[in-house]
Amino acid sequence: MSLVITDPATSQKLRQIQTTVMLIDMYGKPIGRFVPTILGPTEPRISEEEIERRLANDGGRPLKDILADLEKRGES
Repeated sequence: MSLVITDPATSQKLRQIQTTVMLIDMYGKPIGRFVPTILGPTEPRISEEEIERRLANDGGRPLKDILADLEKRGES
């Protein structure tokens, strides 16, 4: 990861942000996203048990059945 050193005024503004924001230039063109360190790394909002349950579940439909249904809808 590269580092960008900001001036004190910009640093102060960024320290006050408490959510992810899009940074834009003075012309409104996007520069990038800023994620404050107070948010920390993003974690899934489901428990480890739920992740394991979903991984263990072999349910669902075969792709060919899904595509066939989509084709039928397109014919209407």
